[in-house]
Amino acid sequence: MNRTLNIFFLIVLMLIAHQNATAQTNGSNSPYSRYGFGLLSDGGQGFNKGMAGVAYGMSDGQQINYKNPASYADLDSLSMILDMGLTLQNANLKQGGRSMNARNTSIDYLAAGFSLHKNLGLSLGFMPFSTVGYEMSSTAPLNAGTSNVTQTQSYTGNGGTHSIYAGIGWRPISQLAVGANIAYFWGSLSHSVTASFSDAGIDSHKRVYEADISTYKLDFGVQYTQAITAKDKLTLGLTYSLGHDIPNSAKYYNQRISSSNVASADTQLVSKAFSLPHTFGAGLAWKHNENLRVGLDYTLQLWERLKFPGLKDNDVFSAEANSFNNLHKIAGGVEYIPNPSRATKWHQLIRYRAGISYTSSYIKVDGKDGPNSFLVSAGVGLPIVNKWRNNGNRFTMLNISAQYERVAPRHSGMITENYLRLTVGLTFDERWFWKLKVK
Repeated sequence: MNRTLNIFFLIVLMLIAHQNATAQTNGSNSPYSRYGFGLLSDGGQGFNKGMAGVAYGMSDGQQINYKNPASYADLDSLSMILDMGLTLQNANLKQGGRSMNARNTSIDYLAAGFSLHKNLGLSLGFMPFSTVGYEMSSTAPLNAGTSNVTQTQSYTGNGGTHSIYAGIGWRPISQLAVGANIAYFWGSLSHSVTASFSDAGIDSHKRVYEADISTYKLDFGVQYTQAITAKDKLTLGLTYSLGHDIPNSAKYYNQRISSSNVASADTQLVSKAFSLPHTFGAGLAWKHNENLRVGLDYTLQLWERLKFPGLKDNDVFSAEANSFNNLHKIAGGVEYIPNPSRATKWHQLIRYRAGISYTSSYIKVDGKDGPNSFLVSAGVGLPIVNKWRNNGNRFTMLNISAQYERVAPRHSGMITENYLRLTVGLTFDERWFWKLKVK
């Protein structure tokens, strides 16, 4: 019981740390986060960041796989696993002849997992869903009969959405595992556009879009494993996330600020303004001789018919469908361990990883399809061994991954983004539930 309480308080402390980190950085500098829910998280963790997020068919008793809750069924019965990750990101944004760099740091995820009973596992944690963060401006002459007055348009946005989840995985028969995550989903979205003028006698205008979101989120997963040969296994992983309407409202303020700083505003409110998409995932994972894993995933998110609030003609703020495109993602990855079962040296336990992915954008930019994303990744899992053990080689794993992502627009005039990321994850795997017998 003391260990259970320690786990609970540790998770609470990690969540507080995450909120403090979020207050210091928004985790994004992309103007594309201005649209929809912002930039979507890939849901990756330390073990699969180096494999471009491949996860649906992956299962390992020493790792928590949030993307398919059926995998919790294989969590080791003697271990408590704690997992957390941090990303350092450098972004280069280009449009026309202009270019800028931006850096961000963000805590990616926090998770814990342990076995409740043989073939029955539980996971708890915190996962991001999306981030919003940008600040940009443009200045041009005011077309009002004079060339001496300029107008500056300033755009800012911040916020994001995330969830706290609890999940369970069960293996009713040796080949089949099923699981589910239930989560509290919440966040805030804030966007503002300010028009100011070089002539102090002209009133400024500010438009603000705001929303606070809170609802539930449900994810389901299945994994079916079939032995092909004595050394080879093939696992089919399927996932589904329930799409549904969110009952929260969105607000729009249209402010006019006079030269004497006296503001007047019109306010519009839209109820039931948001929805979460139905999401389907399918993946195949091939494991050879316990030291080689190869995976291929496909994800489909049905955004196309979802409603979302926005400003329409005649300054009418409303929530309408057809603001998005369906999202498609294909990812492939590989992991190689030199000698996991009979290692006599440290380097034989290192996990080498690589991956590649393609993602189509769910957003529309001024009515046009948003940019596509191409990503390549590589990483290692480095075991941290205090002393050599003969009882299963349990140890903390330091996961380090590097990613290069290119966000390529489909239409001229849009922004091209290039990202370099370094992700560091720690997976603590200790035998907290191992009881010594005294003879």
